[in-house]
Amino acid sequence: MGVAVGIAILTLLPACAGENGGSDEAVRKGGDDRTGEYMPAVDFWKAHPEAADGYSYAQISGVAADTPDRIIVGIRGDLTPEGEERPNSSNYLVVVNGSGDVIERWTQWDTVVGFPHHIYISPYDPERHIWVVDRGGTMRTVHEQILKFTNDGSELVMRLQDPSPTQVQGGPVARDNPNPGPLDFGQQSTLAFLPNGHFLVGDGYQNGRVMRFDAEGEFVSEFGSVGSGPGQFDLVHGVAVDRDRRIYVVDRRNSRVQVFTEDGEYIEEWPDITYPSGIYIDENDGVWLWSGALNRILKYDTNGVLQYHFATYGGTDRGLPTSDFVGSLARPHQMNVDQEGNVYVASYAGPWVNKFMPKPGADPNKLIGQPLTIEPAAEE
Repeated sequence: MGVAVGIAILTLLPACAGENGGSDEAVRKGGDDRTGEYMPAVDFWKAHPEAADGYSYAQISGVAADTPDRIIVGIRGDLTPEGEERPNSSNYLVVVNGSGDVIERWTQWDTVVGFPHHIYISPYDPERHIWVVDRGGTMRTVHEQILKFTNDGSELVMRLQDPSPTQVQGGPVARDNPNPGPLDFGQQSTLAFLPNGHFLVGDGYQNGRVMRFDAEGEFVSEFGSVGSGPGQFDLVHGVAVDRDRRIYVVDRRNSRVQVFTEDGEYIEEWPDITYPSGIYIDENDGVWLWSGALNRILKYDTNGVLQYHFATYGGTDRGLPTSDFVGSLARPHQMNVDQEGNVYVASYAGPWVNKFMPKPGADPNKLIGQPLTIEPAAEE
């Protein structure tokens, strides 16, 4: 038996070793693969323009890529050198180019926007309007509204506004708002779109429901309540629609994703996903989630089976990633992809925006694709 084993080993050696017993192929040693199939863009996010005077950006919560050279970013305004909200704060909505330089500042909306929690561009919209989910709950003022701007930010074309916004909703269940009206938001957090112009609102931090509005902003339907059972939510923080028109809901404090029919009928849950903070379904049916606790981006298939993950937490220095942690995340809050496949992540606790570029020869199964678009239903 020992001779047979020795012969087998000798037979294999010429195929896997060179004349000196070394590898015929270069072996990469070290590394930790924290950015997966992507290269981080070094020094993409820039410091606050008044950083020399001690000012900095507050939390960065939203990001949407219009083009590879035009990325819209949502920020909670400015902080003073003492770390307090700056009086007459600005920089709620800014636009950067592919190098991270600020090319637009939507200061004309400084008194309208309070907390641009998430930012979106519908993949079905040829005019590429910019949608802002203004969560509310800020110290400056309470804004609970959905805003739709023209692509250049010059005009506000739709505003769904809570007529009586409050910091905390009331009710017998924590954060529950019994029988809320169509615009009685409970710090709504997120959006998703359908091909006929309808859109879904995840509502949210205090209410526990998913609402549907038509293209004109008229209420259509809703489902869900506050709780931990099937069809209940404890902080809705992401919504997406797959090719079969199933609705995925990120149920953050319950550490799960729940799946429903388009009519809101419960199908299943994907449990044990630590603190999921958002969802993105790509054209290849990859279901991408990001965990604010793990600082990780995770890929699932549409059956909820984990396929792959990348990214890690890193340090911060005056609102920028330290040189030792380029490409690290700090509580990822929203993710988007441009037409060239570059990935942008709003790191809420950094605060900064990460840019990741696909590595040459990257495995396409480990890259985040373009946003999924689905065919209209027969009745649409």
